[in-house]
Amino acid sequence: MPAASSRGFGAFVARARAAGTLVVQPRMGMADPLRMRDGLRATRDAEAATVGTITLDSYTRTGDLEAARRALAEGVGLNGYPIATHPVDTTRAVLRGVTDARFPVQVRHGSAMPEHIVRALLAVGLDATEGGPVSYCLPYSRTPLREAVAAWQRSCELLASTREYGAEPHLETFGGCLMGQLCPPSLLIAVSVLEALFFRQHGLTSVSLSYAQQADPRQDEEALTVLGRLAGELLPDVDHHVVLYAYMGVFPRSPGGARLLLEDAARLAVRAGAARLIVKTTAEAHRIPTVGENVRALETAAAAAADERSRPALTAAGSAPYEAGTGTGTGTDTGIEAEARALIGAVLELDADVGRALVRAFAAGYLDVPYCLHPDNAGRARTSLAPDGRLLWSSVGSMPIAGLADDGPRPPILGSAGLISALSHVQRSYDDRAADPSAIDPCTAGPYAAGPHAAGPHAVDPPAAGAAAPGTAPGAPQPSVPPPTKPTKPTPRRELGPTT
Repeated sequence: MPAASSRGFGAFVARARAAGTLVVQPRMGMADPLRMRDGLRATRDAEAATVGTITLDSYTRTGDLEAARRALAEGVGLNGYPIATHPVDTTRAVLRGVTDARFPVQVRHGSAMPEHIVRALLAVGLDATEGGPVSYCLPYSRTPLREAVAAWQRSCELLASTREYGAEPHLETFGGCLMGQLCPPSLLIAVSVLEALFFRQHGLTSVSLSYAQQADPRQDEEALTVLGRLAGELLPDVDHHVVLYAYMGVFPRSPGGARLLLEDAARLAVRAGAARLIVKTTAEAHRIPTVGENVRALETAAAAAADERSRPALTAAGSAPYEAGTGTGTGTDTGIEAEARALIGAVLELDADVGRALVRAFAAGYLDVPYCLHPDNAGRARTSLAPDGRLLWSSVGSMPIAGLADDGPRPPILGSAGLISALSHVQRSYDDRAADPSAIDPCTAGPYAAGPHAAGPHAVDPPAAGAAAPGTAPGAPQPSVPPPTKPTKPTPRRELGPTT
């Protein structure tokens, strides 16, 4: 991998990675500028290596800026920060004295047509965002894929143009998350890599590749190792890192179960060589978390990561600061890499232009996202959840991976009852573990499972007045799960070194 620039979001993550520290990041977005500033300051001051997040509201995400302006004028609550509606000077005041080279901020949005968002974030002095022409089109919009590809091409070129002025813009693919649920790892890896190749083709030289924690830690560890290897091989001239998302489906209802799931995500990130982790909180199953709950989640994840990094088993395996394509790995090959390579190769053979190749791949069914209802998705692929939590293909449709990972008959296609059970698998597993603390073993984390985002990938709302205590349903008793002892203290931010 080429040496990273000393500036920007990617450079900060690279310094943390070199120091052996996992960067942790919240999902956070509030419409009120003062609350947004307070949230960023609290994130910056957490006992962890953190980066900030400004998550945008749904009106901005869909380009309905008139509705965003009306909501602000009428005092109607928004579920995120309207960066294209607040005056530029207002957002600059939010950021002033908070964000710098030691605390970069990323804008997260969920838009299939993000040009207005990119222009707005550049206008206030930010240059890091995320998404992708596939991952922010198919799951979250009805925009034709061809139009989303064209819009993302223009957005990438707009971001990349800032390099002329000494910036190093950063773009993270959301391709490793897709529906956030029930997508076997090979497809997540393939779309994440293909979107990163699209970013590079249109001028970006600092990117990150995402992967969402799924339902089995062994499968996830193999998948993350494969993603790092393929990124190192296919993006040798681009500064890049892998970002893991804590489980994006139906979250445990108990605070103890939610905490265990987050800790397992942090440990997985360390074992498999991810450089950054997007966290979730103990409130996920009940309501939008408060800033304080986000900070506790950041510190919990950072402490679990530091503890995992210090484990004798990891040290004995020769762990080193993450480099692309490394990680301790599981030593297991269940066919994830063969499938991912086949998918990537089949798409790239369709056209030298990655955007056109993606459009043609979905039209031919070479890429097919299970349970995705977008008109440009073939909709023939189906998956199943094995008893141990592994995601398996029940049907691959027209994707060129039939027979690559066969280890017996394919599981049957899920009916409605089976699908609902699969979606709540992780929630049940972790709540059961939390109810029986003696059964908890961080070395053998239980299955992780899934559920859709109802309002887009990152939508957030202010907590309701009179909301229940953190992680507790209204009127429900607080589970009697003892909090874990805090492991090794994470590396303080100051140890990441000065920047220029």
